[in-house]
Amino acid sequence: MYDTFGLFIDGSWSGKPTGASTEITDPATNEVLGVVPAASVEDTHAAIAAAERAFQKWRATAAWTRADLLHKVADVMAARASEAARQITLETGKPLVQAGREWGLAVDQFRWYAEEARRIYGRVVESRVPGGRFEISHEPVGVVAAFTAWNFPAALIARKVAPALAAGCSVIVRPSVEVPGVAMIMFDCIREAGVPAGVANLLIGPTSNTYKPIMASSVVRKVSLTGSTNVGQQMIRDSAETVKRVSMELGGNAPMIVFDDADLEKTLDLAVATKYANAGQVCVTPDRFYVHESLHDQFVEGFARRAGALKLGNGLKEDTQMGPLINQRRLSAIEAIVEDARSRGAKIVTGGKRPAEMNTGFFFEPTVISGLADDGLALAEENFGPIAAITPFSRQDEVFERANASEMGLSAYVFTRDQGRAREAVETLAAGMVGVNSFALAAAEAPFGGIKASGMGREGGVEGILDYSNVKLAQMVI
Repeated sequence: MYDTFGLFIDGSWSGKPTGASTEITDPATNEVLGVVPAASVEDTHAAIAAAERAFQKWRATAAWTRADLLHKVADVMAARASEAARQITLETGKPLVQAGREWGLAVDQFRWYAEEARRIYGRVVESRVPGGRFEISHEPVGVVAAFTAWNFPAALIARKVAPALAAGCSVIVRPSVEVPGVAMIMFDCIREAGVPAGVANLLIGPTSNTYKPIMASSVVRKVSLTGSTNVGQQMIRDSAETVKRVSMELGGNAPMIVFDDADLEKTLDLAVATKYANAGQVCVTPDRFYVHESLHDQFVEGFARRAGALKLGNGLKEDTQMGPLINQRRLSAIEAIVEDARSRGAKIVTGGKRPAEMNTGFFFEPTVISGLADDGLALAEENFGPIAAITPFSRQDEVFERANASEMGLSAYVFTRDQGRAREAVETLAAGMVGVNSFALAAAEAPFGGIKASGMGREGGVEGILDYSNVKLAQMVI
């Protein structure tokens, strides 16, 4: 499929690579899936020029027309769900069921923002000037560049493209090089739906050829990133030269607090399924498990038993519950985190190594660690893998302080049946999102994002479209 599509610039696919190219591999088998063209500097400039031309017409397109086109994109995407889910699994390794769910979330983004395009509200404020009034309106920010990570190759793109298009912006997307095929399918859906040429453009290629020209361009007025905190910090610095707007969805190191009144079995069932989804490679997944001392031993035993029973394998197989890590770098990082825990005297309750029977792919066993001090890597840093570090607490004030000690502030979770305690947790925890007896935070209708080193801006909800808009004030005296 890669040489059928390629780069998508000004409404056309580039086709087979004529210059530099990149091999795409299946993380479950190490087999080469195909070769994709790498964008040149000239390609990037062409995409910027196409987006600039298209923006002038797209911003003037009636909101109801934009809405209808976004609904058509969602319809085409829904019709190609099986094809897309398989591609997600091939490129990321995640089980097919999870891949299908992700594509469905991406479809939801286009449907939600199709409706939000019709509801970009301004307001009127009476002025102190006689006969005057203030009119506050929202205008599209301009050409947007979106950079996305590999772990949710469909949902992350949709969360940026759908609100940008709904707001009247044109877009250039540069996805992670590990997962270009998923982006290609989505952009072909955009093409098939009839979105005008140049409104949405797709680049795949090295940083020097794509990122640098985009950041240097004064035409690009906003950049949106889903990625690591280090990359986000660099992007913020680079954006200063041309004073671009920025939205950053960066790293996480989510705490999960289990109080003594939690429903233990239900909590375990939810927590294990969430922790090992996509092999733990999820920015909002819980990494740090703080469990009340009265439940700690039961929780560790129940968590380890469930984790050890998970079926590892190729995501295309129906019985697979957890697939591989994305690449050798991630595998090596997970091995280092486990070795750090061992060196500190922590207990590896289950897992902790590559499965002996799997000689290909980047598989790592679902792992549970107990007895680790808070400065151990598995607790102190985002592990972004299948590691659950479980530690006890005794007092509520103590656990809130420990949970807030991280520089990250993306998500946090609390399990309790006490409504007052739940409300206090929501108010006290330093995170952009808090789940109470639930992990369901990512939805088209809800604002997704973090604080502190986890980023700024929101994707989803009413707030999401405003991140692609400028506020304009007019003082009208008539």
